[in-house]
Amino acid sequence: MHVLIADDDRIAAAVLSRTLQQWNYDVTVVPDGAEAWSHLQAAQSKGAPTLAILDWMMPHLEGADVCRRVRRDMPLANMYLMLLTSLESRSHIVAGLDAGADDYLVKPFDPDELRARVSVGVRVLALQERLADRVGELQDALANVKQLHGLLPICSYCKRIRGDDQYWTQVESYVAARSDAQFSHGICPPCAQKVNQEIDEYQRQKRAGESGKP
Repeated sequence: MHVLIADDDRIAAAVLSRTLQQWNYDVTVVPDGAEAWSHLQAAQSKGAPTLAILDWMMPHLEGADVCRRVRRDMPLANMYLMLLTSLESRSHIVAGLDAGADDYLVKPFDPDELRARVSVGVRVLALQERLADRVGELQDALANVKQLHGLLPICSYCKRIRGDDQYWTQVESYVAARSDAQFSHGICPPCAQKVNQEIDEYQRQKRAGESGKP
């Protein structure tokens, strides 16, 4: 999992970076919000899931402003955004979450709390990625579904359907060409009764004809 750290405090960024690297995360460190925004745009273009830890107060672009831009300009991006700051009042926490942050971590951070919160972010990103893959599979499946719609001209006697080419075809041929339906042929009870009656009538007439022979 790739983690972006944006913090203009070199020492704080180095400590956070080393901590995450010890947990086998791939880490990139940038010194301000503008570079963080550029990095996130590049990650979005590659479709890479990204966890970003953004210091609130940075030059050029603050962490909360980066969150706002991501949610406004990249609403479908698979990114988990954490704000890292010394501002810990309830109003600041609410403001950070309202800006689009997924989580909030107060400086100086506790390593165990950091590990737990980062783990939550990784799980969320993995879930979103699986959901995106599933949505893609469903869209591909829907694209391959054939549907019948509109008014179908059908003969009331032979039950053939007139296609767009003005030729009359059997119902099963018409449906099979326009859907994934497959047919197995049989005979329904009313038709079976009718056929039996016709056979009996034919045999009766045949016997009557044979008995009338000289």
